[in-house]
Amino acid sequence: MNIGERLREERVRLGYNQADFAAIAGVAKTSQFNYEKGERSPDAAYLAAVAEKGVDVLYVVTGQRAPTPEVSIGADEMETLQQIRALGAEDRGAVGRLLAAFSRK
Repeated sequence: MNIGERLREERVRLGYNQADFAAIAGVAKTSQFNYEKGERSPDAAYLAAVAEKGVDVLYVVTGQRAPTPEVSIGADEMETLQQIRALGAEDRGAVGRLLAAFSRK
């Protein structure tokens, strides 16, 4: 699969037609068509514009998806994590041992 095919795949995934996608990126519909056919390559300004709408630019350019976090954490978990990170090494070790003991039960 080439850049144009991946670009089209991303446009379809996000639910845009060529005309709307071209408008988002600030190019003519014919330019969008040419990008998707592989006759031209989009420039950095185009890629930045479509990235704002959710296009995985890394995927479009390289064929590899951008890594995504597997799990998002809530505000309470983030606060706990920040508190643990603020501890010294010895105290972090103690917290780790305590959590390990709780998880075994």
